[in-house]
Amino acid sequence: MSDARPFLPFALPEIGEEEIAEVVDTLRSGWVTTGPKAKRFEQDFAAFLGAPGLEAVAVNSATAGLHLALEALGIGPGDEVITTTHTFTATAEVARYLGADVVLVDVDPATLNIDPARVEAAITPRTKALVPVHYAGLAADMPALLALARRHGLKVVEDAAHALPASCGGALVGTLASDATVFSFYANKTITTGEGGMVVVRDPSVAARIRVMRLHGISRDAFDRFTAKTPSWYYEIVAPGFKYNLTDIAAALGIHQLRRARDFQRRRAEIAARYDEAFAGLPLVRPARPAAGDLHAWHLYVLRLADAAPLGRDAFIERLFALGIGVSVHYIPLHLHPYWRERYGLQAAQFPHSQHAYERMLSLPIYTRMGDADVERVADAVRQALGA
Repeated sequence: MSDARPFLPFALPEIGEEEIAEVVDTLRSGWVTTGPKAKRFEQDFAAFLGAPGLEAVAVNSATAGLHLALEALGIGPGDEVITTTHTFTATAEVARYLGADVVLVDVDPATLNIDPARVEAAITPRTKALVPVHYAGLAADMPALLALARRHGLKVVEDAAHALPASCGGALVGTLASDATVFSFYANKTITTGEGGMVVVRDPSVAARIRVMRLHGISRDAFDRFTAKTPSWYYEIVAPGFKYNLTDIAAALGIHQLRRARDFQRRRAEIAARYDEAFAGLPLVRPARPAAGDLHAWHLYVLRLADAAPLGRDAFIERLFALGIGVSVHYIPLHLHPYWRERYGLQAAQFPHSQHAYERMLSLPIYTRMGDADVERVADAVRQALGA
C-alpha cells in the first residue's frame, strides 16, 4: 500500500505577499525587535476581539504568555493549579516554573475538553488557579468553569493556543470573564508569526505586570526609551523578569495573518465538514461540533478509531504515512510522561477518558493551503487504510 504522489504534510502555514512585504518593510525600517509593529499588532488584536477594556500583550510564545499570566496573578510556591492531562506540557509546566503544584484532571469523553465535574472534585484549600484548554479549537465549557472559579475564588487563565477564532455562548474566546487568555501563533496554528503568542487581559495592573516581566523586569519598554525625543536612557529593574518579547519581524507577519483569521477559519471549517461527510458510516468517532451559533477554530481535526475498527491506531498511522499522508497525535497525555507521572504518582486509570481517546486518536491535515483535491486525497487514504 503506497502512493506515488508527493507527500502531503500534516501542516503548512499560508504566508501571502502582504506578510512578505510587511516583513521587508520592517527589515528596511531598522527596527527589528519589539517596536512599532509589535505595538500595532497588539492594538489590532484587541480590536479584532472587539470587547471594550481588553489589553493585548505580545510575547514570543504562548508558553511565555501562560507563565507571565500566572506570575502576574500571584501564583507561587505552595499553590495548586488545576489543568487537563490532555494537553501539551507547556500548559502545565509554567506552574512549575513558579513553584506551584499541578493537579491534572480528566476530560469530557465527547469534547476532550477539561471536565468541570472533575475540576470541582480536585479543588483543595491550596487551589489558586484553573487553566482550561480549548482543545483542537473547540471552546471548553466556560460557563461551568467560570461559575466554579467564582464559587471557589480561583483565577482562570485560558489556554487558547488552539482557539483563534473560537466562540463560547456567542462570545469570542478572549472576551470571556476569565483573568487572562493566551493565544499561540506557532507555525501550525490558525494564524502564525513563526513563533509567538498574545496575552489578553482586562485588569490594567495585570497587563502592566506582564509588560514589565516580559522584558527583564525593566520599568520602561525599549521602544519608548529608544524613540523618545529627549534623553531617556534611564530605566530601573523593578523585578527579576524574563526575555519574552515578540519581535517586530514576527509581528509584521501577525498583522496580516490576523486580517485573514476569519477567512482561514471558514476554510478550515469547510475542510472539517468535508471530512465529516466522507467519514460517515466508518468505524470512526468524528470530532465534537460546537454549540449552535458558536465557532470552532478547527486548529485540529482529531479522529478516533471506534472499537469496531479493523486495526489499531499505530497501524492506522503507518498505513496513512505509506499513502503519503502526514498525520500526528494530539496529545500523549501528561500522565504518561515520566516527569508528570513520577512527580505526582499518576496512573492511567485516573484518567480513563483521556487514556481511551489517546489510544485511538490521530490528527489529520487541516490547513488553508490544502486544495479540495488534497482533502479528498486524505479522505480516500483514510477509507483505504481502514479497508473501506
